[in-house]
Amino acid sequence: MSSSIFTTVSNTILKPNQNPLLQINSPFTKRVSCTRRSTSLTTTRALLSTTKEIVLKDFQQRRALKIISGLQNLDRDNVASVVTAADKGGATHVDIACDAELVRLATTLTALPICVSSVDPTAFPAAVEAGALMVEIGNYDSFYEMGLTFSPEQILHLTKETRRILPSIALSVTVPHTLSLPDQVKLAEQLEEAGADIIQTEGGKCSNPSKAGILGLIEKATPTLAAAYSISRAVRIPVMCSSGLSSVTAPMAITAGAAGVGVGSAVNKLNDVVAMIAEVKSIAESLNLSTVGGNVFQQNNLRL
Repeated sequence: MSSSIFTTVSNTILKPNQNPLLQINSPFTKRVSCTRRSTSLTTTRALLSTTKEIVLKDFQQRRALKIISGLQNLDRDNVASVVTAADKGGATHVDIACDAELVRLATTLTALPICVSSVDPTAFPAAVEAGALMVEIGNYDSFYEMGLTFSPEQILHLTKETRRILPSIALSVTVPHTLSLPDQVKLAEQLEEAGADIIQTEGGKCSNPSKAGILGLIEKATPTLAAAYSISRAVRIPVMCSSGLSSVTAPMAITAGAAGVGVGSAVNKLNDVVAMIAEVKSIAESLNLSTVGGNVFQQNNLRL
């Protein structure tokens, strides 16, 4: 019997006690219930798959620009300004702290895909339920400032646990700059095997430019550019180059092999939203991103 017939029968005006086929414990009713669950699950999986494809599309086209407010930045006003700047400045994604209330705030300000960052996989589901369409294990800068670092084993465990909890969500994982370049490449390969969709690089915090101006900007970006170059040639999934980038060095990241760039302090440390928008626009223009018509999410206002 087809699922459409099951649905038709289950929607008849007969009450269960009037039709033995629809009694609660009958085999037929159990089959109806199983069919409905199966259909619902199939529909949900298809929707999640489609959403994930759209979230990753800009990476696959090597044109992603993610603006980052900070893993431990819970300042609603600052986060709102960063999200607004990402939306108005031409970014393709925005990354905020893994907090459901912040996610709900962000969804009122933009139709861009919202990524949430954390090192606690159990914190992701609530943020996803609130509207986040991508999760990130990374943005470790605030932990480095506290003297904390993450080993390859720890990051691999966090990745596997996140993928177990959220098998269908777009997952980005940062490879720490505290590892040697060969070890970063090795970890990236393991993360790809563990189910990561994007590898993110970092390095700005470990760079101490000796020059001012453009030379200093290039010096600051060198570690993350080197990581993007090496990792992008070792994995098949997109690599996002992040940390220490600017409108000067963002195009270099794409040339080095990155599928997109992540920008944090260059935007979130500015004093007002106007300056933030101007900075995002400058970076977007350096990547030749057009804001006309917006991205796929702005066009369709897609939400789960």
